[in-house]
Amino acid sequence: MIKIGKELFEACEELEREKGITKDVIIASLCDAMVTAYKKHIKQKEVPNAEAILDEQSGEIGVFRTKLVVEEVQDPDLEISLEDAKEIDDEVELEDEVKIEVTPENFGRIAAQSAKQVITQRIREAERNLVLNEFLEKKGTLTTGIIQRMEHRNVIVNIGKTDAIMPPKEQIPGEYYKPGTRIRVFVLNVKETSRLPQVIVSHAHAEIVRELFELEVPEIEDGIVEIKSISREAGYRTKIAVTSNDPEVDSIGACVGPRGSRIQTIIGELKNEKIDIIKYSDNPVEYIVNALSPARIVSVDILADDEYSKEAFVIVPDDQLSLAIGRDGQNVRLAHKLTGWKIDIKSESQAAKMEYAPQPSRQEEVEEDNEEADEQADEQVDEIAEEIREEEEYAVDEDDFETEETSEETSEETEEAVEE
Repeated sequence: MIKIGKELFEACEELEREKGITKDVIIASLCDAMVTAYKKHIKQKEVPNAEAILDEQSGEIGVFRTKLVVEEVQDPDLEISLEDAKEIDDEVELEDEVKIEVTPENFGRIAAQSAKQVITQRIREAERNLVLNEFLEKKGTLTTGIIQRMEHRNVIVNIGKTDAIMPPKEQIPGEYYKPGTRIRVFVLNVKETSRLPQVIVSHAHAEIVRELFELEVPEIEDGIVEIKSISREAGYRTKIAVTSNDPEVDSIGACVGPRGSRIQTIIGELKNEKIDIIKYSDNPVEYIVNALSPARIVSVDILADDEYSKEAFVIVPDDQLSLAIGRDGQNVRLAHKLTGWKIDIKSESQAAKMEYAPQPSRQEEVEEDNEEADEQADEQVDEIAEEIREEEEYAVDEDDFETEETSEETSEETEEAVEE
């Protein structure tokens, strides 16, 4: 056995305080390092029955091999005779297992040199697993960090036990990230690497708005007010659809707060980003009208509403067209993301010029086809009737012609007879 000083246990306590690595992890790493050093000492890669044991009371550690008690030894590395086993333990019997110490002499210095790298590696692995498990639980949540520096347009944010990366696409356009500033970020993803896990955070994610509203509005946290949908263009504008599960609670008023205190806190956290709070509705027409606020809407026609597409045609007053579309199409784009409907906006004058008419339903098409067939049938009947009338008139004319000729012949015959 090798005597270990109390400094080891003091180092274990210090590591546990600083990095959260428990003493058991460090002791297990030390025992594994002892076994690794023993394998190198005896020049064997595989020693399945070797293990290191640390006695915390005496502060000693040694390498032991487990052997099976047999009558006749065939493999000395795995078996021991009953006679030799009795010298270690008088009560041992056949088929029992005994632990035999095999710690080499002058093993302390060799073990220390061989174990240093193993212990360091195990401590790093334990630290990486702690960080990985911690931030896997935080994935999809909001956390607070401190901006450290900028690296190739990436913002490095310290969020506790590790530094997170904020890529350019997750940053707010035009925002200046000053080192040393506290920032609230959204944990977007956690990637496992050979070193510490790589944490990706976002300052532009729409879920940041949800988290901020849940922090500032007690009714949302209690489930009275529910956030149905969020669409955001970070740094510019956000639309959020809310509804109330209690008819006595105004969902929009709860989010705004007394004299706008709640919404102003959220706007300040988002660096004066505009926020439109609208009321959610199961009626798509009403929902689209609310989503396009503050523009006034004349009419909304649903063109398609199925699992493949959702399209609506919206008419607004002429003076509201630019407001409904927004700068660079921002308002209608956010409304599309919020509602999930493809929205086509026209002014009243534009709608009057274009030949717009909703597509007829299948039943309407069938009725139109039947009407056309009836009209064609009526036309055919009229044509046939006209032909019949013409034939009858022609036949009557011929009869009259024949009657006139017959009468003339009869008159001539009569006159000849009188003369005779």
